[in-house]
Amino acid sequence: MGVVLPVVFSLFAAFSNALATVLQRRAALTVPQSDGFRPGLILDLMRRPLWLGGILAVIAAGVGQAAALATGPLSLVQPLFVLELPLALLIASLMAREKLPSALWLAVAAVVGGLGVALVAASPAGNRTHVPLDRWVPALVVCCVAVVALAAAGLRRPAGRARAGCLGAATAICYALTAALMKAAMHILDDQGIGGFLTSWQTYAFCVTGIAALLLLEHAMQGGPLVASQPALTLGDATISLALGILLYEEHVRSGWWLLPQLAGLALIVFGVFALARGGASAA
Repeated sequence: MGVVLPVVFSLFAAFSNALATVLQRRAALTVPQSDGFRPGLILDLMRRPLWLGGILAVIAAGVGQAAALATGPLSLVQPLFVLELPLALLIASLMAREKLPSALWLAVAAVVGGLGVALVAASPAGNRTHVPLDRWVPALVVCCVAVVALAAAGLRRPAGRARAGCLGAATAICYALTAALMKAAMHILDDQGIGGFLTSWQTYAFCVTGIAALLLLEHAMQGGPLVASQPALTLGDATISLALGILLYEEHVRSGWWLLPQLAGLALIVFGVFALARGGASAA
């Protein structure tokens, strides 16, 4: 099985999430703006066909992500979601019937090339199927505290880059934690069947963190420009997922001189993500 299946499932999930991002952002800009956290935002969005289409894409992405996490390491699957941003801009440009400028194509190449270099150099491995509770507790506490702190800091600020960046970072933590919990739940489903899946705390925990991520994402999209929220979301999800994969699932990446191409790939990804976010803020 190797890495082929998790990569294919991850690419499908990344495309679905990119489509969802475009549809949800367009829908989020058509509802009344809010200075604070407003759960009723979802009720407003449910009346928008674009947003409902985005939710269907989110569901498809969730299925692809679950399959990827069931067959591959977290530290391989989640970094591939960096491709969401270039895919989102490509989808948005097609929907708007506009051509991407050459500078954005260069940024797309930087993200794709950097991701390829970093993953080949890191060669993530390991697929632990059981994480004891004493590993989960500190990870859950740290992530929850960070999400609350970032969300509170963002919501205290007026609409702009600081607000969008904080909410984007909080969303990234929720995404990474959802993926880590989903991976555990999928292994429980495989080992114990549907009964074990429905009675495991990980199943309900990833549902809660997933809903929190959805709420935070909608507020991040309303809170400021894409150039502020998207890099925090894209890079934060990949980085935190890598850390959770190593700390919880005992996955490992190459060290030594392999760190040099990993850092080079990371630099290309960061350059490309910021360039795409700046150039595509209005499109996506």
